[in-house]
Amino acid sequence: MNLQEKLEFFTTLVKIGFKEIEVGFPSASETEYEILRTLIEGNYIPDDVTIQVLVQAREHLIRKTFEAIDGAKNVIVHFYNSTSTLQRKVVFKTDMQGVIDIAIDGAKLIYELTEEEKKKNPDMNIRFEYSPESFSGTEMDNAVEICRQVMEELHITKENPIILNLPSTVEGSTPNGYADQIEYFCRHLPNRENAIISLHPHNDRGTGVAAAELGLLAGADRIEGTLFGNGERTGNVDVITLAMNMYAQGVDPELDFSDMPGICEKYEKFTGMNVDPR
Repeated sequence: MNLQEKLEFFTTLVKIGFKEIEVGFPSASETEYEILRTLIEGNYIPDDVTIQVLVQAREHLIRKTFEAIDGAKNVIVHFYNSTSTLQRKVVFKTDMQGVIDIAIDGAKLIYELTEEEKKKNPDMNIRFEYSPESFSGTEMDNAVEICRQVMEELHITKENPIILNLPSTVEGSTPNGYADQIEYFCRHLPNRENAIISLHPHNDRGTGVAAAELGLLAGADRIEGTLFGNGERTGNVDVITLAMNMYAQGVDPELDFSDMPGICEKYEKFTGMNVDPR
């Protein structure tokens, strides 16, 4: 999407009622950086909306990200590194301690830069989010341990909780298997009350919605998704289906989908993708 399309998409999400919106990966390209600066400098972000930015746990990318968020009122800095058995072996060529070290180094730098930013902008509210990417392909005790150490480095408290985002980056099991992993993680995480457990389901098996719903029932607090299942590869979970399912069960998701044809039309215009008639 170009800059204008991104701006329109952002304002559409605000109108629907989203209060936390991941606006991009500002260290990845000039377009991604530019949309963030335009949103901040153009005063497009309402005071009750928090923007979220994504960054790998790598020093130069983290520093670029903090340049991009300068001047924003409410920001979630979402950093990640992969922890799965396969990616440790093939991508990083290291053991679990090696990927823990990557996460810890990233957390230390993010905490330092946050403290510096607060001195410059005392009214700025920066929150932290960490994802052990490929969580569902990671041994659960290892997933708990890396998140525990990240929480320590970021000086997390109950008053300033961290978002721990647990992706099924590749949906490799039935939804109940993912929910079992979420339940195990929630039960074994020290200081569970200091964390908001977030789900990030993908749709490789076509069961992203079911995985999200069972994950909530298993103890999670939050879901990251997209309109109509947009997203890389197989797509992220469709928050519209989730919201409509909640309505059907008497739970108000506090999102406004009363103009569904209008939302469909905008989505197709912004993304160049079609919403399936079913």
